[in-house]
Amino acid sequence: MKNEKSIAQLEVELSELKHKYMAKDISPLAPKNGFPKLPIIKGIRLASVAANIKYADRDDVMLMECAAGSSIAGVFTRSSTRSASVLDCQNKLVNRSDKTAAAIIVNSGNSNAFTGSHGEVSVQNICASISNEMNIPLNSIFSASTGVIGEKLPHEKIINKIEELNSKLSEHSLESAARAIMTTDTFPKGAYSSFSINGSNVNISGFAKGSGMIAPDMATMLVYIMTDVSIKRNILQNILTKLNEKTFNCITVDSDTSTSDSLMVIATGQSKTETIVDEFSDEALKFTEELNSVMLSLAKQVVRDGEGATKFLEVEVRGAVSDISAKTVALAIANSPLIKTAAAGEDPNWGRVVMGVGKSGEPADRDKISIWFGNILVAEQGWVASSYREDLGQNYMKNQELEIIVDLAIGDGSATVWTCDLTHQYIAINADYRS
Repeated sequence: MKNEKSIAQLEVELSELKHKYMAKDISPLAPKNGFPKLPIIKGIRLASVAANIKYADRDDVMLMECAAGSSIAGVFTRSSTRSASVLDCQNKLVNRSDKTAAAIIVNSGNSNAFTGSHGEVSVQNICASISNEMNIPLNSIFSASTGVIGEKLPHEKIINKIEELNSKLSEHSLESAARAIMTTDTFPKGAYSSFSINGSNVNISGFAKGSGMIAPDMATMLVYIMTDVSIKRNILQNILTKLNEKTFNCITVDSDTSTSDSLMVIATGQSKTETIVDEFSDEALKFTEELNSVMLSLAKQVVRDGEGATKFLEVEVRGAVSDISAKTVALAIANSPLIKTAAAGEDPNWGRVVMGVGKSGEPADRDKISIWFGNILVAEQGWVASSYREDLGQNYMKNQELEIIVDLAIGDGSATVWTCDLTHQYIAINADYRS
């Protein structure tokens, strides 16, 4: 028995060492300046603690307090096996009153998904504990979980930390909160925008987690964006839903859609701007533009932290019969393991791009298709371009940032999606993710 216990202890130590090693092995595509200094958002306070849900060497629970009067909007995974937290958030967003304060609790290391009634009990108990501690109505408390699917969430560990979390709430804790929600991420993801509306200063700060199980219809992503702008909830929801289609629903790492994706935007209304009540007013359009920039930055950072990624790929499709058709073609290219492994091996295998177009099932004319790698014309009129040389493609593929452009030349539809390469490291990370 002593030997068995010793082996078990060694396995735990090995798992912790692997996690520490991976955390230090930051993606080569990570932003060079690290996590940005996010502007403080009035009406938002955050805290993080270590509850030892899975990781023994870092904070793994984050709490956010949102001031009374905040408008909250959200979009979530469309998976048919959504987690208990996602289902609970979706129900609460419909019925919540903006007049009360709100709270968001997030844990990493366990997704609380596919855990039957236990998942619902965990959400209820955690939210009830926060409600009692912070005097916030239950229907204004939102939860999220990320990590392993199919294992019961040890919610008692979280509940035991609620009082500590509440006591540590601070408007300065955005980066620590961003780090607490990471799983296989190699770096925390943050983005912001500071601008003015009618002469009044407005700030947007956001952070996200996401690295694997990333595909449109969200991904294994948790995204929290905060702003001090004043805006009606229904207007905020409309804007968020539209922007999500052009940002987070245009990224893919491995074509797998998660059970737990959650993106929430909190507008505290504590700037000096007048309340936005018209989605198409000048004020709303300016806010939409700035929110889009924050969301797109976070979405691209998720791809840059794709598990094992060494290349960042932008896939643009033009000349399709519609924008929807263009996006379908672009995703067929971006999700192809053959194209992604060619990028990893720096092989300018443009024939695989042709394959991606064909397998998409969308209208295309072989003899009208043109393909570029960056500004290098590779193929046109159903054949390799006369100006193309293999050494040009080989040299281009050595770049960390790659662009594949396809012109179908049969319509006006266009779309751009973002992905990364597929390397041996992706297999190594996911082959023993639960160990």
